[in-house]
Amino acid sequence: MPEKPVMPTFDRLMNPTLRAIRELGGSGTIEEINSRVYSIAAIPEELLAVPHGEVGSQSEVDYRLAWSRTYLKKFGALENSARGIWAIKPDFNDHQVDPTLVVRTVRGQTKVDPEAAPPSLPIVSPDPNDALEPVDDQHAWQAVLRRILSSIDPSAFERLIQRMLREAGFAQVQVTGRSGDGGIDGKGLVRVNDFLTFHVLFQCKRYSGSVGPSEIRDFRGAMQGRADKGLFITTGTFTSAARAESIRDGAPPIDLIDGELLISKLEQYQLGIKTELVTVKSVHVDTQWFLGL
Repeated sequence: MPEKPVMPTFDRLMNPTLRAIRELGGSGTIEEINSRVYSIAAIPEELLAVPHGEVGSQSEVDYRLAWSRTYLKKFGALENSARGIWAIKPDFNDHQVDPTLVVRTVRGQTKVDPEAAPPSLPIVSPDPNDALEPVDDQHAWQAVLRRILSSIDPSAFERLIQRMLREAGFAQVQVTGRSGDGGIDGKGLVRVNDFLTFHVLFQCKRYSGSVGPSEIRDFRGAMQGRADKGLFITTGTFTSAARAESIRDGAPPIDLIDGELLISKLEQYQLGIKTELVTVKSVHVDTQWFLGL
């Protein structure tokens, strides 16, 4: 009987992360890096589908990869830009790191709430008095926003997506969600340089886990012959098989927005979010704004 696959701990993902960035030419987006790590570390699909926490807008693997990047950044091996691009520092272009040393060095730099500690290590047992700053792309305000998105009324969530798409430049955005329509929740128009217009159908789902390839195929079947493009939005994640299905050769492409990107867009368009710039960026979630949808 085959052994059940074990979720890799974040320290075990450090060197695969470095290798992934090297193979990408020394830099990459989080999505590019994570996708490459999945292959390098041979992480099975069943583990990639495991959500992190109750809300599940991020997979457990991606959560641990975020901790890996944070440790590597604090150790001095990686750097990231305000545009979300991660790159290897020159001194680490050609060699691996010792995860034990990285953990020991970073944990010696700062002390914070132990509840913020990452998944336990098989190499170095975490000291309960040790802690780290929250993961760079997992700020506390994002956790608050995830809880709100998972609890607001479904119709309010659809109106939120409608507003976001309008802010993004969509025109004639309508929420049309109704049973028996193949999961299509709305439609809109996208104009490119005032010359080209594309009809877009969208589906928005508040998933607590991962969207699989079958949901993508069902959506594509529902939009066949009715639109030029499809947009699938979820508060959860997409499995690697779902992402592959969305761009399968010979089939109409479907653009995907997962929970992480959705939160990023809500921040970008300041929808229910207020950003204050003092010495550092401070982001606050306006709970009342969501209640008024």
